[in-house]
Parts: sequence; structure tokens; C-alpha cells
Amino acid sequence: MSGAASRPVDVAVAIILRPDGRFLLGRRPAGKVYEGYWEFPGGKVEPGESAVAALKRELHEELGIEVETAYPWLTREFDYAHAAVTLRFFRVLDWRGELHGREQQQFAWQSIGNVNVTPILPANGPILRALELPQVYGISCVAQVGRQAFMQKLETALAAGLRLVQLREKNLPESDLVGLAREVVAVAHRYNARVLINAAPQIALATGADGIHLSSAALMACGRRPDVAWCGASCHDAAELQHARALGVDLVVLGSVAPTVSHPGAPALGWEKFSVLTENYPLPVYALGGMTPADLQPASQHGAHGIAMLRGAWGL
Repeated sequence: MSGAASRPVDVAVAIILRPDGRFLLGRRPAGKVYEGYWEFPGGKVEPGESAVAALKRELHEELGIEVETAYPWLTREFDYAHAAVTLRFFRVLDWRGELHGREQQQFAWQSIGNVNVTPILPANGPILRALELPQVYGISCVAQVGRQAFMQKLETALAAGLRLVQLREKNLPESDLVGLAREVVAVAHRYNARVLINAAPQIALATGADGIHLSSAALMACGRRPDVAWCGASCHDAAELQHARALGVDLVVLGSVAPTVSHPGAPALGWEKFSVLTENYPLPVYALGGMTPADLQPASQHGAHGIAMLRGAWGL
């Protein structure tokens, strides 16, 4: 029976992360399917076992460590020739014990942009791409503070570690937006940060931006993924999340999670509904709406990749 025709096998998978951003890959030992391939550590979820319990058990059995902090992240499905799998990824940030291969398997710490082991299991390609995305997504505020003040705030935030910026200035004429975008991109690229423009793809191409960010209306009007290197999308409900998934965008912003200054009195999702909407979702999701840096941990606990901030990103 082919993988596509069989019942998917539930697998809990660990993205074990060091503070410097490096992550662990293990090599499948001889005698196993895809022997010699590199993968993120983990294993099958047993009947009646939760995914997080399976994760902790597998990491203890394989690596001799006790997991202390593990946040749910992405869920992806993949059909191998021998089996269909549902991969439930967790980000593991804290553990106890000395990491070692109890099954004599090889391990290697890797970093994004410098993965030097090969071959890697096919299902892990999208995961490596998702790991390129930082946990904080800053949204521009030129309309609120003015161009000069924003450029100063942008430089300060980039120097402090911000690496992903959305230029969202809906009321600027296109000629002014193009000029501003070129200036923002030039500054951001000095810090190896990416810029996504909330505008048409041709503006991104004309300004050297790294991609575009689709509003929810633009998302729902899209029949296929825009031809850009990176594409984000704004979502508010399950239908928009599903369409973003179908298009294969790179990241999603979901909100509003909490009340915001810009939309007083508007209904907010809250963390419980956010968690329900993003459960088993395959794309990195940023929580939006009333976020501050202090919200990064609760966002991670509820399955978010990170947080998107307008006021919070610039100290407003």
C-alpha cells in the first residue's frame, strides 16, 4: 500500500534550539528507511499518547535529555513512498542532561544559511525555510510619526536585532512609496534584515525589497502565489488561513489577538481562539494586535512563530 493510501503516521519532531539560533539534526542509522539521511530528531506518537508526551519520551530515549520547555510550532503532512506522515513540530528551548546519541546515531549542530550536512529528508525543506524567519515582525508607522522620525526608529530597532520589516503605508502615493521603500530597504539590508512591502509585486521588484505582504482582501483575491521570493499574508479567520495555506505563502499574520489603540472597541480573538485557529497549521504564524515584546512567550506557548508589532516595534 502506498503512503498516500495508508493512514498517516503521527510523528512528534523536535527543533532543538540553542540561544545562538543553531539547531540539531540527526543522521538516520543503518538499517532504517532513508538510512544516512539527516533529519530533526523525534519519533512516532503511540496510541493514546499526546504529541508533546511522545516528544519528551523520544528525546529521552534517543538523546538522553529531559525536555523542560517545548512550544508547539508547525504541523505538516508528507507522503513518503513507504508511509504518509503527519509531522508535529515543536521548538525545544530548554532541556536537562548531556545530549548524546543513545542509538549510536550521528548528530550535528547547524545554522540557517550554513547547513553543511547532506542529504536531508525531503519533508524538512519547508522547515529549514521557516527557521529563516525571526520571531519579531515590525510593521512601519510612517503615517503616525513622520518619515524622518520613522527612519531613526528603524535604524535603532535594526541595531537592536529586528530582522523582518513590513512597509505598510496605504495612504502614500505610489511615487512616494517607492522612494520610501528604497530608503527602508537600503537601511535594512545593511543589517541583513528583510523587507516585505504591503503593495503590488512590481513595487517590491522596483525597490529591491525581499517580497510582499498581502492584506486580507488582496489575499482572498489571489488565485495563485505572487511570484516573489517571500510572501506574507494578513488573516483574521479560518477561511483566510485556509486560503493562505492553499496559496503556499511563507508566513501569516493573525489578529487581532488583543485590543489595539488603532481599533478601540473592535473584537479581539484572545489567545484561546488564536490557538484553536492555528492548531495543526503548516505555516509560521505571527500574532498581531496589541502585542509588546512581553507577549513573545505567551504567543509561543499558543503555537505562534512570533509576534507582529506596529507600535511595540518602535517603542511607541
